[in-house]
Amino acid sequence: CNEILSGRTRDSNVQILGKKLNSRGIKLTEARTIPDIEKNIVETIRSCKGQFNYVFTTGGIGPTHDDITARAIAKAVNRKVERNREAEKIIRSYYQKEDITEARLSMADMPEGVSLIENPVSKAPGFKIENIFVLPGVPTIFEAMFDKLRHHLIGGTPILSKSITSFIPEGRLGDPLAKIQLDHPQTEIGSYPFFKNGKVGSNLV
Repeated sequence: CNEILSGRTRDSNVQILGKKLNSRGIKLTEARTIPDIEKNIVETIRSCKGQFNYVFTTGGIGPTHDDITARAIAKAVNRKVERNREAEKIIRSYYQKEDITEARLSMADMPEGVSLIENPVSKAPGFKIENIFVLPGVPTIFEAMFDKLRHHLIGGTPILSKSITSFIPEGRLGDPLAKIQLDHPQTEIGSYPFFKNGKVGSNLV
């Protein structure tokens, strides 16, 4: 995720993931952006996999030297890294023989004992191990692959939301919103201020 932390790349995967999970009645509780450093990835995965029902990673499973996510996750769950033969077969079938390189085949190097996640776009699969889902960082591929793993997820009632725009400043909304929230503790209410056309307002969600 170095490209996100540097500001060069916008992280739209969190937005995609939040919407997809909400539609299945699963709340996205926390999102972290960490550097491409093995120690950081290992520590984050070990912390999150015991804290949350599902953990999703994006990025770091491509064919270049900085794609270290699979190796780091193997270390986090105390598994060896192996060349996954099914993943290798999929990758080989996608490229012409003369275009198959060791770098491309390295995308089949995964922790032992994984379940593959189908990639309907560029074929190189992601994987699931324990409650961890490992997906690529390219948003279009990430979204397409998420739709292939939905059967692994146990959800609930879809989370519904509505946004109301008003040209009322937050300072006037604070007290009545607090009362409404107190009367309806199961409903999440958010207020997001804006300045538009010379007027102050709030988006209520």
